[in-house]
Amino acid sequence: MTSTLSLQRLAWLARSFLLLILLSVGLLTALPNTALAAEASPPVDSAALAKAVVAMEQLDQMRTSLASMLEGRSEEPTIETMKEVCKPVGLRAIAIGKQNGWQVRQVASKYRNPDHAPAGPQETQVIDLLELHPEITGLWEPAGAGESAGVTYYRRINVEPSCLACHGTKASRPGFVAANYPNDRAFDFNVGDLRGLYAVFIPELQEALADSLAEVS
Repeated sequence: MTSTLSLQRLAWLARSFLLLILLSVGLLTALPNTALAAEASPPVDSAALAKAVVAMEQLDQMRTSLASMLEGRSEEPTIETMKEVCKPVGLRAIAIGKQNGWQVRQVASKYRNPDHAPAGPQETQVIDLLELHPEITGLWEPAGAGESAGVTYYRRINVEPSCLACHGTKASRPGFVAANYPNDRAFDFNVGDLRGLYAVFIPELQEALADSLAEVS
C-alpha cells in the first residue's frame, strides 16, 4: 500500500512539475496526452529536469520516425530491418547517458531483449502504474534503498501502428525474431498499448525530491 501511495503522489507531482517545465521551455505540444495538475513547486533545479524531459521526447520522436519506415512495406522485416529501425534508438539512448552523466535504459515487462527486463520492483510498479493510467506520460521516482542517491525519470513508450510489423501476434512475428529470441515476450500488442518506458537515472537529486514530497504529504 505504501509503495502504491508513493507512486500516486509522485505521479501527481510529476504532472504538476511537467506543466511548469513545459511552460518555461515552450514544449507543451511535444507531450501529447500528458495529464496536468496545478499549484506545485519544482522539486529540483528545473533546468536539469527539463533537459531530461526534452531528451526523452527527442528520443521518442526518433523512435517514431524510424518505425514509420516500416509503413507500407510488403516484405517481412529482417534482422537488417531491426538494425535500421530499433538499434539506432538504443545507441542514441546510451549516447545521451554518456553526454550527461545519466544512466538511460529502455525497460519493458514484455521484453524481447532480456537486458530490457525491469531491474527491480520500482520499475515493475511504474510499468503497472502507466498501464493503468495512459494519461500519464512521465513521472519521477527517488532512488530505492541501497541505490546511489538520485532520481529516475520514467517516460512511457506507446505502440505505434508500424510497431505491429514485429510486435503483433505471436504467430505473425518475423522469422528472425522466432529464430534469435527464443524467450521473446514482446508480442500480442495493439496500437496504443504501453510498449515499455525510458528510464533516466539522474544522480544526487534524491534529497531535493524528498523535501518536495514532504511538503505535499
